[in-house]
Amino acid sequence: MTTNVLILCTHNSARSVLGEAMLNHLAGKAGKDVRAYSAGSSPSGRINPLALDALAQAGVGTSGLRSKSWDEFAEAPAMRIVITVCDSAAAQTCPYWPGSPVQVHWAYADPSDAPPAQRAEAFEQTRQSIASRMSRLLELPLDKLTDAQLEDALTAIVLE
Repeated sequence: MTTNVLILCTHNSARSVLGEAMLNHLAGKAGKDVRAYSAGSSPSGRINPLALDALAQAGVGTSGLRSKSWDEFAEAPAMRIVITVCDSAAAQTCPYWPGSPVQVHWAYADPSDAPPAQRAEAFEQTRQSIASRMSRLLELPLDKLTDAQLEDALTAIVLE
């Protein structure tokens, strides 16, 4: 059975999109039945071009990526995991998710806040950090863990 993962950020323009693309890319390479989605509480309607550049330079496909509202997922495939990647999204009251998924917070600084001369590098560093955590997520025996065990394992990834 597919493990669906929703990655949330306020504007769904950078960090959450990086998470969606990296998890789908890594899951595909590893032959894992995991499907990532991303959304935002207040989507900007566009993806930051530097996020797309970081993905493209890493050889990660970007077709089909778009900025979207988390409302699209209230009646979408049942999520097993919901990960917030920005502090403002984590502080908001999330909508009801069918299936009561495991919810965790993996904070990343907003690479858009880096000084202009360092912004592209900030996006690449964020992509690499997200890729590292997503790789560790894929190492988990997702189909064998209870929700409590999964929450503990996902929380531990941040602490490593």
